[in-house]
Amino acid sequence: MIADAPLISLDGVGFTYGGGPVLRDVSYAVEKGQFTGIVGPSGSGKTTLLRLLLGTLKPSRGQVSRSADLAVSYVPQLETVNWNFPVTVSDCVIMSRKPTRLIPRPTKAERTEVAEVLERLGIADLAARHIRELSGGQQQRMFLARALIRRPTLLLLDEPTSGVDVQTRHEVLHLLDDLNQDGLAIVLTTHDLNGM
Repeated sequence: MIADAPLISLDGVGFTYGGGPVLRDVSYAVEKGQFTGIVGPSGSGKTTLLRLLLGTLKPSRGQVSRSADLAVSYVPQLETVNWNFPVTVSDCVIMSRKPTRLIPRPTKAERTEVAEVLERLGIADLAARHIRELSGGQQQRMFLARALIRRPTLLLLDEPTSGVDVQTRHEVLHLLDDLNQDGLAIVLTTHDLNGM
């Protein structure tokens, strides 16, 4: 029996923003159903590595290979978000869906799917709340909902436990573990081993 090919693999990848190298000779593969934590101090290239996996950056050297059926969702660091943008939780999640037609209005089926994802993540009661009114844990769950609505095979999270209290950190990690148990491959970064 032939083993499944990795969802994504990096072979001898290096990256530079123009100065010295940010990443050098990285070889790594994400397998189906894998849960990986990447630990390193701030500025060590973790976000750059996620962006290479996501495909928004191209390597300066080496090769990135993706499986044909790869669907990736990305959850950014909460600190990079404009929380004053005038949208509700439900609107923010539904804006992440894959466009399937020219008319941007969500269908009843799409609204139902958003409601189901919010319910699964325990924030269905927050659907009509403005995003700036959310706690750190609720913000993280909303971004997970945005990622999940795209039905990924691989979920990338940049510092998902940064800036949240210990209880919220445990809740987020348990939620990610549940998603992984359902077969979702996950790669997350952290600068804190206690955040794992």
